[in-house]
Amino acid sequence: MTDMETRAGLAIDSGMIRFVEEEVLPGTGIAADALWQGLAEILARFEPRNAALVAKRETLQAQIDDWHRDRVGQPHDAAAYQSFLCDIGYLVPEPAPFTIGTQNVDAEIATTAGPQLVVPALNARFALNAANARWGSLYDAYYGTDALPGKAKPGGYDKDRGAQVVAAAKTFLDAAVPLVSGSWAEWTGGGTPALANPSQLVGTRANGSFLLKNNGLHIEVVIDRQHSVGADDPAGIADVILEAALTTIIDLEDSVAAVDATDKVAGWRNWLGLMKGDLSESFEKGGQTLTRTLNADRPWVGTDGMPFTLHGRSLLFVRNVGHLMTNPAVRLPDGSEAHEGLLDAVMTSTIALHDLKRTGSVSNSRTGSIYIVKPKMHGPEEAALTNDLFDAVEDLLGLARHTIKVGVMDEERRTSANLAACIHAVKDRIAFINTGFLDRTGDEIHTSMQAGAMIPKGEMKASDWIAAYEDRNVRIGLACGLSGRAQIGKGMWAMPDLMAAMLEQKVGHPKSGANTAWVPSPTAATLHATHYHSIDVFARQREIAGEAVPALDRLLAIPVATGRNWTEEEVRRELDNNCQGILGYVVRWIDQGIGCSKVPDINDIGLMEDRATLRIASQALANWLLHGVCTPEQVDAALIRMAAKVDEQNAGDALYEKLTPDGIAFRAARSLIFDGVSQPSGYTEPLLHSFRQVKKAA
Repeated sequence: MTDMETRAGLAIDSGMIRFVEEEVLPGTGIAADALWQGLAEILARFEPRNAALVAKRETLQAQIDDWHRDRVGQPHDAAAYQSFLCDIGYLVPEPAPFTIGTQNVDAEIATTAGPQLVVPALNARFALNAANARWGSLYDAYYGTDALPGKAKPGGYDKDRGAQVVAAAKTFLDAAVPLVSGSWAEWTGGGTPALANPSQLVGTRANGSFLLKNNGLHIEVVIDRQHSVGADDPAGIADVILEAALTTIIDLEDSVAAVDATDKVAGWRNWLGLMKGDLSESFEKGGQTLTRTLNADRPWVGTDGMPFTLHGRSLLFVRNVGHLMTNPAVRLPDGSEAHEGLLDAVMTSTIALHDLKRTGSVSNSRTGSIYIVKPKMHGPEEAALTNDLFDAVEDLLGLARHTIKVGVMDEERRTSANLAACIHAVKDRIAFINTGFLDRTGDEIHTSMQAGAMIPKGEMKASDWIAAYEDRNVRIGLACGLSGRAQIGKGMWAMPDLMAAMLEQKVGHPKSGANTAWVPSPTAATLHATHYHSIDVFARQREIAGEAVPALDRLLAIPVATGRNWTEEEVRRELDNNCQGILGYVVRWIDQGIGCSKVPDINDIGLMEDRATLRIASQALANWLLHGVCTPEQVDAALIRMAAKVDEQNAGDALYEKLTPDGIAFRAARSLIFDGVSQPSGYTEPLLHSFRQVKKAA
């Protein structure tokens, strides 16, 4: 039990108090007593409403469970099902046509299309790397990945690989910024190039480097004949640098293991460092100590001779916790824990005052906005709670109405089924909608848990309900006027080592009309940026605007494996696949407090795993257990087999603790499966938090 002190009738962790009063508040103009009193009033006002909405989720789930149980053995009646969902209030009436009213949104969100990074707030180095990933070397991205065939030979710079990289980069330039005649491979320099579209040249530097622009994104061509690469280049081109991660989400939710005040303060402190511009992180690499800090802005001279600067860093969102979880950092007068999402709203917004007031060395928003992503909301009532909460935080901090913008994660079934109503509930502050198909799949399984055995996890992505879900998100977003005002986003590419496959497949995201999509690394952001040069997303949005929204009955189709008889080998393969993924992620979460990392899958392919992928795997196995596709004994046997596999995969980690059936991490993984049916909305957080707290106490 940590030390607690009383402020405004609340029991608050003493470490949190010191952090707020000594680090956060100086420079904001907010007095400590006023903040604590305001926090107490916000908790008094919103705690009952928050708790009631979380309880409503369970009431609706129980009604849906009963509906399916009453119809066991009967063919699914889609019309009756939809009518039932309306009767219980799961589906609400569509709002009349409307256009969002969001104002003062930065260009990176509203009028430019490009990649988006998501990084855990608890890892300062990752956060700095992501913030600095606004600009990335295309040469480096090609050289060190499988984006091009083959790979560099070891032992220093491989000139053959380098020539391959230069050729590919110049082919990219030929497509994005073509010359009046000939190709970039033939250009020999001597001033600025003669472009087919001269307006694409927007800036120069005294050293001969120049700045190009295509589809709203900048390309820096670095001229340096003294550089080892530039010296061998006919034009002296040493690198091609792309504007890459336009935006980044600093995540306090799915990618972190934050279970108490110590963890929360660590995340908030990194957010503070980003807002003030003084975050730094030192680390050892190659026998040297390196220090990472935030990049400065980038100076240029325009074609009119006037100097200008480009933003040197990714525009930052912060993802708050959803409505479900509580945290012992703050206890209410009755002794219960405060809801963590309410704490995040107050704390992350107060911290962002440093950006609004320019107390530090760099700026984030140039329009005076705070950007908060709100995940895991179920339907428009919960979106309205967020809207009213942000109103109250603005009043506490003396901010103009709708200074705090919201990103709505369209990742729960009741939200995607009522998406227009959810957008309407936050229509004057919405800054993005984004499909989170991983969490959405977990909620799909849990909501229809009693309907029957679900198709295997690997088949879900090809389901018609997912196609309808993704298309509805874009088309409803366009119908509500998000184009040119807010982001319409797509989900994560989870395989950071497979960049050739990403280049082949992820172009589908801008083609769909989404003006951002998630990537797992700065290198992936640089490569994904090439897609936004080949696709004019806003032109694509104009093409598909007005197209019919996929029918609701497609979205509500239940992915039950009707008439499916699995062989023993198919069941074993699915059990091993899911158990290996669960154990590989959970052992790091519980034992080391790592909420997001590259976890090898059963085929030893590294996947960026977070709680959303865990939610799918645990719910899939809970569903199969419930419907007798597998037995408890088969699941336990798979867990034992896969524990050995995970131990082997982590043999090189000095901090790793082997999995044993009586160990905390193993028991947590098993509980996620065997207690999965009873978990709220199928979320993994309640069990993970409880087991992690046991581990920390031990």
